[in-house]
Amino acid sequence: MAQQGLFLSQKQVQTMVLAPQLQQSLAMLQAPNLELKALVEQELEQNPILEEIPVEEARQEDKDTGADREAVDSLDPAEPPADLNFDPATEKESSEPVDDFQAEFDKLVQLDQEWRDHFAQSNVPTRQSAEDEEKRQFMFDSLVAETSLQEFLLEQVREAELPDQKRSIAEMIVGNIDERGYLATTVKELAYSTAVEPDRIQSVVELIQSFQPPGVACADLQECLKLQLERADRTDELEYAIVCDHFDALARRKFPEIVSGLGRDDVDVIDVQKAAERISHLEPHPGRAFLSENQQYIVPEVFVQKVSDEWLVTMNNDQIPHLRISNTYKDIMSSGNSTSDDREYIRDKIRAGKFLIKCLHQRQQTIFTIATEIVKRQNDFFVEGTSKLKPLTMVQVAEVVGVHETTVSRAVSGKYMETPHGVFEMKYFFTSGFKTAEGADVANTSIKDMIAELIKKENSHSPLSDDAIVKLLVAKGIKIARRTVAKYRGELNILPSNLRRVY
Repeated sequence: MAQQGLFLSQKQVQTMVLAPQLQQSLAMLQAPNLELKALVEQELEQNPILEEIPVEEARQEDKDTGADREAVDSLDPAEPPADLNFDPATEKESSEPVDDFQAEFDKLVQLDQEWRDHFAQSNVPTRQSAEDEEKRQFMFDSLVAETSLQEFLLEQVREAELPDQKRSIAEMIVGNIDERGYLATTVKELAYSTAVEPDRIQSVVELIQSFQPPGVACADLQECLKLQLERADRTDELEYAIVCDHFDALARRKFPEIVSGLGRDDVDVIDVQKAAERISHLEPHPGRAFLSENQQYIVPEVFVQKVSDEWLVTMNNDQIPHLRISNTYKDIMSSGNSTSDDREYIRDKIRAGKFLIKCLHQRQQTIFTIATEIVKRQNDFFVEGTSKLKPLTMVQVAEVVGVHETTVSRAVSGKYMETPHGVFEMKYFFTSGFKTAEGADVANTSIKDMIAELIKKENSHSPLSDDAIVKLLVAKGIKIARRTVAKYRGELNILPSNLRRVY
């Protein structure tokens, strides 16, 4: 019999731990410009050596450095200083000590100037004028706190002036209504947890169901739609009979089955179909109006426009803070009165500041280079539109740019490009595809567009099946499986043919 007990043992395990600086560079590369601005602002709070140049002051500095800029104008707008060329996916943290403090300080000053020159000569004009800032501030000042569904219902409970016990039950019920507006528990469960008779709970539920919005506090979709029709005094209409007695068939759009079940001579399939259309105008989620939209404002990282028959790629530097070394610390260093502790503190902050500038500069350069390669490879898209998108992998771009595939993935994550055909996420341009019978490459997004167009033009009384769509695509020289068509149709949120049929 094997002996049982507790024993100690040792084993060696290798794990990869990213250095803090590498983590920072990867985070900054992956962050979209608005998130990047927040990261930089956090660094500015923690590093007193660095400070952000006010917009108007930065503009004035640009004017005052006209002569110095002539030497910079010959450089590529996104080309960083020579020592800033690195790939975050393969970079290793330097362990070399900084022996010459003054040399390190001078180097940071130089980087600071190069960073400002980089923005000064950028061919994308600054878009934040004083008028823009005033409009932006007005927008934020105009924002008001949103009322939640629960708050809206509790206000109606207070206005109902209920007895204390009934009000407490109502507040408990409201607390169990989810964000969609449905009662997330049962009357039986509420009665069990509160030791209150189910009939009393049910009466309060019905009271809340009389509140706004119509359909609130229901157990399921069928009850929700039924209540809305009752509140609208539409109980004599065909829709009410369908919702009450033939809801399952309605969900499956089995209109002939509903006609048969109704058993009415004055109702045919077309009448049922029209009633189903009217039912679709009811609100399946009564709490929808109170859901926080959490709007995400898209700010393009890259602009692509045609200039003199060539595609010009420019970076949006408006959201990237302009940084410089604080004059206060320059004065401290020049005074010679700093202690060894002060110098060590400043030394650490200089290292952090230098790397921050390095990361910012390299981020812009990496995104610019990748965007330029995308424009080069997807030229037909920029000329003719989405139907001409070609298959493209991140590996292909990484090989040309000279970085790791994961660097490309991080660089395009959450980034957007403004084109003559609209604003697209940069990941959009990386897609798999098919070869036509003639050997031409067609991206899967183009295939989806073709499927959507075929369905748009179909005979609604005899919609195209997935097999029929396959045959039409094969006739265009595109060999594709039926399951792939079904997959793409689903991704386009298009119903199968039996549910698209119009009688």
